[in-house]
Parts: sequence; structure tokens; C-alpha cells
Amino acid sequence: MITQEHLSVSEYSLPYNRQDWQQGYQSQPNEYNYWIDDFEGEIPTDLHGTLFRNGPGLLDINGQYFHHPFDGDGMICAISFDQGKAHFCNRFVRTEGFLAEQQAQTILYRGVFGTQKPGGLLANIFDLRLKNIANTNIIYWGGKLLALWEAAEPYRLDPKTLETLGKDYLDGVLAEGEAFGAHPWIDPSCELDGGAPCLVNFAIKPGLSTKITIYEFDPVGKLLRSRARIIPGFAFIHDFAITPNYCIFFQNPVSFNPFPFALGMRGAGECLKFMPGRPTRIVLIPRHGQQPMQILETSSGFVFHHANAFEQDGKIYVDSICYDKLPEVEANSDFREVNFEALSPGKLWRFSIDQKANSGISQVQSQLLSEQCCEFPHIHPEYVGRPYRYLFIGAAHNRTGNAPLQAILKRDMVTSESQLWSAAPKGYVSEPVFVPQPGGLQEDDGWVLTMVYDAQHHRSELVILDAGDLSRGPIARLHLKHHIPYGLHGSWSNSVF
Repeated sequence: MITQEHLSVSEYSLPYNRQDWQQGYQSQPNEYNYWIDDFEGEIPTDLHGTLFRNGPGLLDINGQYFHHPFDGDGMICAISFDQGKAHFCNRFVRTEGFLAEQQAQTILYRGVFGTQKPGGLLANIFDLRLKNIANTNIIYWGGKLLALWEAAEPYRLDPKTLETLGKDYLDGVLAEGEAFGAHPWIDPSCELDGGAPCLVNFAIKPGLSTKITIYEFDPVGKLLRSRARIIPGFAFIHDFAITPNYCIFFQNPVSFNPFPFALGMRGAGECLKFMPGRPTRIVLIPRHGQQPMQILETSSGFVFHHANAFEQDGKIYVDSICYDKLPEVEANSDFREVNFEALSPGKLWRFSIDQKANSGISQVQSQLLSEQCCEFPHIHPEYVGRPYRYLFIGAAHNRTGNAPLQAILKRDMVTSESQLWSAAPKGYVSEPVFVPQPGGLQEDDGWVLTMVYDAQHHRSELVILDAGDLSRGPIARLHLKHHIPYGLHGSWSNSVF
């Protein structure tokens, strides 16, 4: 079932205009703080809490454009809901690099995804410094609001004002410059902790062999457990999945040649090379005890994000967004001129791991669940690591082909039925965030929140959908006074700041 907000779009025509899409990648240098008084529909009175969003807010410095949006400085947006009202606030994460470049009004750091300092090779050669851009995710845990970027330590912010308080080392868990992943998971009920929730995250140090360190924190932010494992070979891992007993990592088949980066010719991300002849490895690391990790193999492909994982009937299931290959960043290219139709889309796959204890052999099988181009999956937080039924994910408008994300797809993982709400042809969606309804009895009792860029008015809006029935269309559309560049990840807190 498809519902559309704007003009009718044929299933076989392009549902988007590339020039419209490009406008969403303009920098937003301004910071705002206001009550949202321009909205359609009604904001649910029992929607109580704060939606935090993170993503690159600056895509240029004084007219010098970053080579890729992933190199942009992090900007946090907070939309707080209370008694049918909503308040908006946004602020940049004032990292050391952000402050230095704003003062100099020029690019001072090379970006991971190809941004170079002005001055050519002589200005970039042997400069291996990386700017902590704190632009990937944002989470409130243990009384701290943390902006995350997977190659460095978090930055802590004031949850009420979004003022930057400085780097946070998690009460001594991290050392200066140590990484902390941008994709933490909250285990809703950890058996080792008497059923209390815990935050699970990882850090990675890639090289000829790769070190993965797993951390688990209690609700007040105290470290409960940590363990490190070494896996053979170079690993580029952005996300992972958890079950009550395992942390699961997909080691994508990529290699890294550091010499073009060291010689100032390319960014580190441009030195990654997909190896289609090699399998994808699945690494199972037990969360508890000293059981050995397992390394399994499946067909070649590339995974950025996982939707969920769970254990059932002696098997481990992992639902992931898979690509045929790594979408490589080309030198001297312009991401705004991307040819969507020439690229393979991300699709929803399920991997099942049959752990045969008697023979000591684990078998991996894979199944394509949906061909529709999709990314940024989200589920009910109480079902993380457990069998679940409903998945909400950003999707293309059409059922086939690659395209910008313009729709929210709801998939019933039991019946394979789906619903699609589309903002095409003028709207472009962000990651959906599912918010459970207080006292809800069904898994999909709640709301889906997504930031939508409205190309017709060059502004963004927060769309609230009924998670139980996307065909109703938006319950409310909250029009911002300005646009927000396309973001990356966000989270929901039940606290109102």
C-alpha cells in the first residue's frame, strides 16, 4: 500500500529531480531556538520526550566545499515534545577542529572521505591528522548527551542547550584519541544484570590484523564489562548487531592501501578497495564468559547497517542492508552529481547462522527479503536483539532501482507484507525513528518520526506517522523555518529538555 503526499508519480518514471535533491546538501550555518508554531495536523499529546538528530551541518568553509558530506562538521538538532507542543533547537558541535577552521575561515584538516587542504600535494603530504567531526550519531545515556564519530572519542553536550562541554572519556574508559563507535545498541534486558538495560558499543583499530574492543555500560554510565578480540586481516566495520549472547560483526571484503593517503593524494576513505573475489566474514564474539569467537563466511557483499539480530531455534538471524559492493568514493568526483541509476541499491537481506554444536561447524545461509532500495533501519527498542515483527526503514519511492530515499517503508517480518508512505516527488526523508506509545500493547503501537527535506519550499519538516498504519499519512507535519542538511543518525529520549 502506497500513500503519497504530493503529485502522482508513475512507478516507472523517476520520482525525483536531481536538482531538487542537491539543494538539501546546502550548508546550514545558522543556529536556531524556537517553538514550532507552523504545523499541520495535531501533535499527539502523549508524545513526550526529545528527538535528537546528528549529521553534517556545514558542507563548505568560506566557499571551499568538502569532497564528501561525511567530512562535514556535526550539527545536532533537538526537537522536544510536551503536551502537544514542540520546540526546535540546533547547534554545531564545537570540536577543536571546527573552532580552528571557523576562526581561520579555511580548511585546515584533510577529510577521511577525500577533502584536501588548499595548496595541493605540498600542503597535504604526510599530514595524517584527522579532525574529530562528531557528525554521525547522538545518544543520551547515563545522564550524558554524546555526539559520536567512530574514529575518535565522543563529545559531550548539554542536553538542554546543546552547548558543547568538551571531549568525554567515559569516566576514564577511553584514553586521548581512542575511538568509540557511532552505532551503539541498547540491550533492553541483560540477563547478567538482572534484566536491567545496558548500552553495548565497540571500538575498532584496523591494520594488518584488526582489534575489536566491546564495551557494556549500565544505565548510569558505569562500565560493566569490556573485552577485546583480534581478527585476521584489515576490517572496515561501521555497524554491528547484538543478541543476548553475541556481538556480531560483518568484515566486508575490502583492502586498504595507505600510501596515496600518506602522500597527500587521496583521503583515507578513497584508499579502500572492494575485493569482489573474497567472501564476507561474519564474526561472532560471545558477550559473556570466555567462549572463543567464531569467524564464518558468506557470499561477497558490503554492509553498512544492520536492522536487528536474534536467536531462535538454535540459529542466529541477522537482518542487514547489503550492497553488491562498496560504494567507493572516487577522487576528483562531485557527490552532488551522483548518477543514482548507475549504482546498485542497498537491499534488505536475512542471514541465518546454524550453529551445529555436535560437528563444530556453522552454516550461513542468506535470503533476499526486499529488492526495494532502502537504508537507515529502525525497530521498537524493546525488541533489540530479540525476535521482532516490524521494521521501519527509509526507502526509494519505486520498488526497483536505485534512487534517493523519499519514503518510509514498514515491513512485517512475519508475513512479508509492507506499507509505504512516500514524500515524492519533492520530499526526501531521513532515518526513521520509532517511538513507542506509552502503554502500547502491540509492537507497532507508537509513532515514526522522520525529518523530511521539502525541495519545493527549501525547508525541512518533521513528519509524524502512525506506526500502526502508515496509510493514514502524517498525523502531523511540523514545518521548520529553514532547511536542515541531510542527516545521518538520531535517537529518542523520554526526557524533555
